Amino acid sequence: MKSEVIEKLAALVTAAFGLVAALAWNGAIQAIFKKVFGTAEGMGPMLVYAVIVTIIAVLATIWVGKASAKAKKE
Repeated sequence: MKSEVIEKLAALVTAAFGLVAALAWNGAIQAIFKKVFGTAEGMGPMLVYAVIVTIIAVLATIWVGKASAKAKKE
């Protein structure tokens, strides 16, 4: 029971730090987007932003998955 609690607590803390990191990256990417494309007002620029963030998230997920699979083999 004790090890399960510690395992779940570790997962929750990791998820919390992941959320904080995601919010920090969101702010950074928005700032870069505004600097490159000017204002981010309106549907068009926000749609472009969402697509860019989605592509980055997919690529990062694939990269982490490959790294995890490689680490498990070793």
